[in-house]
Amino acid sequence: MKSVLLIGLGVFGTQVAEELNKLGHEVMAVDKDENRVNDAMPLVTDAQIGDSTSVAFLKELGVNNYDLCIVAIGNDFQSSLETASNLSELGAKFIVARADREVQAKFLLRNGANKVVNPEKQVAKWTAVRYTSDHILDYIPLDDDHAIYEVDIPSDWVGKTVGGIDIRKKYNINIMGIKHEGKTNLTVTPDTVLAQGSTMLVLGEYKDLHRCFRI
Repeated sequence: MKSVLLIGLGVFGTQVAEELNKLGHEVMAVDKDENRVNDAMPLVTDAQIGDSTSVAFLKELGVNNYDLCIVAIGNDFQSSLETASNLSELGAKFIVARADREVQAKFLLRNGANKVVNPEKQVAKWTAVRYTSDHILDYIPLDDDHAIYEVDIPSDWVGKTVGGIDIRKKYNINIMGIKHEGKTNLTVTPDTVLAQGSTMLVLGEYKDLHRCFRI
């Protein structure tokens, strides 16, 4: 369990609060809008109304006592930038900030943020990959070159073993798991048989995945 300072309770910030709550973390949430703070109360450990661009306010929160600070402010980049900078100057241990554009990400990283997330860009890429290929059911980017795809098992692979199709040697792709009827088996051996109606979790470089599965 980690202690998290979450700043900004718009749509993105509230969704982050909900996920942190599910994971069992302690969350202090902050926003200037009283209604947003009240709405978020059931999802967080505590919440305060305040201006995160105020150094005095952040000092009162004791930002250096949190394991993680998340700046989830949307539609006000100046406030986001000032907040990240203030958190860094006050000794925050790790700062993750939201950005909507690449230029914003660069400024945030130069002014205190340790990591930057761009939710719209990430969702856009996922949507493009997921819905332009009927046999791609899910997609997890790992870095600029690698990803994990959940794919339908090709019809000509059904009934064969993992060792028999030899996907690693032919395409440099690893089968990480097999999903069948909602259950995932992560113990995949060369003798594992690929059954009708199952899907695979496959890991590899984009170029190899695209070549193998004709994406």
